Amino acid sequence: MAVWSQCQQLPPDALRQVRAAYNEHQFPIEVRHYMATWIESKMTHWSELDANNPGHAQFAHSLVAELLQEIEGKLKHETDFLMRARLEEACTLFQTHYSSNPMALVTIVKNGLNIEINLIQQHEMLMSGGVAGGVTPVAATGVGVNNNNMSNNIGVMGSPVAAAPGAAAMAAAAQVGMMPVKDTNTEILELLATLTDRTGESANDLRYLEQEQESFFLSYHDCTKTNAQLSHLTGQQPSTQQLQEMIRNLEKKKQIGEQELSVKVSGLIQRRIALVEKLQETLEQLTSLQQRVLDQELISWKREQQMAGNGRPFNEDRLNTIQEWCEQLAEIIWQNRHQIKECERHCTKLPLQAPGGVDMLPSLNQHITRLLSSLVTSTFIIEKEPTQVLKTNNKFTATVRLLVGGKLNVYMTPPQVRVSIINESQANALLKNDSMGRNEQSGEIVNCTGTMEYVQSTRQLSVNFRNMQLRKIKRAEKKGQESVMDEKFALLFQSQFSVGGGELVFQVWTLSLPVVVIVHGNQEPHAWATILWDNAFSDQGRVLFAVPDKVPWPQVADMLDTKFKATTGRGLTHENLLYLAGKAFRNNECTDFSNLCLTWSQFCKEILPLQDKNTFWDWFFQVMKVTREHLRQLWIDGSILGFVGRKQAEEMLRASPSDTFLLRFSDSEVGGVTIAWTFEDREKDQRDVFMLQPFTSKDFAIRPLADRISDLEYLNYLYPSIPKDQAFSRYYTPVGDGARNTPNGYVRYKVVTHVPGFPKHGSGGDTSYPNTPAPMGSPAAAGPLSVSSVMDQTYAHTQNMQQIADYSDQQLIETLQSILPDSLRDGDLPDINLDFNFANANFGNMEIQ
Repeated sequence: MAVWSQCQQLPPDALRQVRAAYNEHQFPIEVRHYMATWIESKMTHWSELDANNPGHAQFAHSLVAELLQEIEGKLKHETDFLMRARLEEACTLFQTHYSSNPMALVTIVKNGLNIEINLIQQHEMLMSGGVAGGVTPVAATGVGVNNNNMSNNIGVMGSPVAAAPGAAAMAAAAQVGMMPVKDTNTEILELLATLTDRTGESANDLRYLEQEQESFFLSYHDCTKTNAQLSHLTGQQPSTQQLQEMIRNLEKKKQIGEQELSVKVSGLIQRRIALVEKLQETLEQLTSLQQRVLDQELISWKREQQMAGNGRPFNEDRLNTIQEWCEQLAEIIWQNRHQIKECERHCTKLPLQAPGGVDMLPSLNQHITRLLSSLVTSTFIIEKEPTQVLKTNNKFTATVRLLVGGKLNVYMTPPQVRVSIINESQANALLKNDSMGRNEQSGEIVNCTGTMEYVQSTRQLSVNFRNMQLRKIKRAEKKGQESVMDEKFALLFQSQFSVGGGELVFQVWTLSLPVVVIVHGNQEPHAWATILWDNAFSDQGRVLFAVPDKVPWPQVADMLDTKFKATTGRGLTHENLLYLAGKAFRNNECTDFSNLCLTWSQFCKEILPLQDKNTFWDWFFQVMKVTREHLRQLWIDGSILGFVGRKQAEEMLRASPSDTFLLRFSDSEVGGVTIAWTFEDREKDQRDVFMLQPFTSKDFAIRPLADRISDLEYLNYLYPSIPKDQAFSRYYTPVGDGARNTPNGYVRYKVVTHVPGFPKHGSGGDTSYPNTPAPMGSPAAAGPLSVSSVMDQTYAHTQNMQQIADYSDQQLIETLQSILPDSLRDGDLPDINLDFNFANANFGNMEIQ
């Protein structure tokens, strides 16, 4: 039976492990499901590819290209909308993430198969009465470790009991060339356990050394006593036979004692050398493991935290696992440091040195102290970053945590943490010399000090800044065309505390991710562009806050997709990204942008065509904003096509039945959404495509998009052929109770969308439209739309909005009175406050009923 078919029969817990294995690497499980036959047909290919062999790169590229072709072929025949969306997202993801590194995708598939096979083996062994033996499947290479110390016939790989039920899975495993391996946590915990055992052995060796040294002192004391007695007797006169016998006995005893001392000295020296060598080996292993934890795992967590600022999913709980590792490291380091100091004390008490030997203990003491210092300073981290766009006089929060604070008892004297804001040059000066720059700042923050608190249940020492405010900011001189939204700052968190009863004093500090300071809301879009670019494209170990001026389009596409998905709930398809590439590069003819680089200027500096002042990022940001605030569910459902140009929309609709419509983001109206539809005038025997004046957030605040679509009865099918009500009915605003008057005596009204020249809402089934307007692009289409103001019933009076714009206040009031019911016509309309600009912006294509 195929591996995936067997996987689907696994119990729920095992299936969750499979899903987690793929989701962890953003590999859609739908791809594994729908491409199972193809993936498993390439078993030998996955096994032959070696990530460490550069010669396999081209083979990996071909295999990934073949996978993409298979997915695209599947898309052509897939009718389920949601599945199409997931497969399209997968195509985009693979193209943007792995086009330049196909071996990474091969490794993901290879490790995923490994996990599946091992879970199948474990399940089959359990079902047959065997025991899985604690084998942990993960995404890596190596050999499985059986944690069961039971007899060899229980769950051991390759034994008759294990092989019989799992034969198919084992065969597949052999074909793929993978076996069970340990995950990162298990591997690090095992290394920590090994170091703990070594530290325990060193402690025992130190005790034996101490005992032998005490034994040496006793023997030395006896030998000294014998020498004293011998000296005393040798000088006595006269020399008797008895005296000579006593002297001979003492000389013999002295000789034996000196021989014993020589042996003990030799033994002590050898034991000291062995202990120092063991301590040195332990320190080497400690250094290697600590570098892995701090320079790989903790840095990786910080990078994930930074990418979370762009919307990438982030497992915050992983920090608790890293803290567990760091706490064990701190304990092992502290114990080894104590052993080294004890060894130094013993050596000082009894100075013995092998001929030509070098005293290694001072250097070991320095080494272990540096390890401890590195661990403490590196684990002073920002658990929850402040918002990266700071507006002056607005509250913001942050949380700082010391991962080893509980283990080293720092909480016994809770340290204070102080926050300041520094600019780019100050941050770089601090990195070059941490004794400089800690007192410099570029602004004033209130509520900027806090005391770290220890929570016993979680073993966490942290401080939560809840009410910080940036009151003032001091900006550096601008560079060239740089704006204030390009300038980056960082928050500096610093503290001081001691460990070991004041034996060691640590001054620690850490910098936040880059922040941009704004003073007005209209600066927010550009500020977020600066942050987004920095988060996505900054390199580890860079000069703060340097970023590349141009980036390959696939990386930009991945950044936009991640941000859009986090903001709106659904990511961008390959077609969406192709449209965005055309807009960003100002080139709608190109179909492959994968080898092009987008500059920072193109991204958020240069003005787009058809725009007066908006850049590519301005346009994209406003699309995200209107989608998040008003169109989120419609976007998630796939009801909004969105990223499609006018020309393409017209081509799509001309090939569709009459009354078909689609929703797209306007090219000219930033943050605007337009309805494009195809319409057939039967009297004129004419079929055209129309584009409705774009709706903006202000329009949707008055009447939601779904209700507006419902108002336009000649919109019947959402492209390609989905009945309108099927797509939008669940979003229609429920009809009220129909009461005429409101509780305060006013007459109720209802806002209804109406396009002049097309049938009004509720006009029935009339299919003749003599006043159909001209399609978009023709001169007749440029005429202004009209507004019909209706109270309780529809009145036919209309006024041209451009004409109304020239009216005086009195003319406006008289016009309104002329179209009101008699019951409302008397008086001077004290409750009417007409803002023409607002009316023109929001009611230009509506009726009020």
